Amino acid sequence: MGLHLRRAAAGFTLIELMVTIAVAAVLLSLAVPSFTEATLSGKLAASANDLVAGVAVGRSEAIKRNSVARMCVSTNGTSCGSGGWEQGWIIIIPSDSTVVQKHAAAPGGFKVTSSVTQIDFQPSGVGSTQASITVCRATPTAGSQERVVQVDATGRAYVSKTTTGSCS
Repeated sequence: MGLHLRRAAAGFTLIELMVTIAVAAVLLSLAVPSFTEATLSGKLAASANDLVAGVAVGRSEAIKRNSVARMCVSTNGTSCGSGGWEQGWIIIIPSDSTVVQKHAAAPGGFKVTSSVTQIDFQPSGVGSTQASITVCRATPTAGSQERVVQVDATGRAYVSKTTTGSCS
């Protein structure tokens, strides 16, 4: 009765483990660029949507206060300035210098460009400054995606997605 049953060792062999790691590395190398583009898309959409929301606030404040409201580039958060929208922006009532809303600078590496540095909203809600504001990634490399915020003469804003990659 000296039979001893021997149990087989459980676990993976070194070769099985190396093959699994190699397959995982290949799958990960394929997934990372897609994840990076999805992340970029989300950040661009968030920045563009912040601008659209700012336009809506500016227009509604002009109507509510029966006074001109201005959305403009601002580096200090208290007055209109010059430069790019990526520095930050405010909504201000020029007649009494009341700042209605402040928005911080865009995420690092992002550029927000436009031919205008301010958008005025009339008390009637129409007759606003027409503008086109482009949100894109400038560094570390220019992304292929952009968001363009169009503000029409009625003070309404619309976002469109482009892939021109012309951020410079």
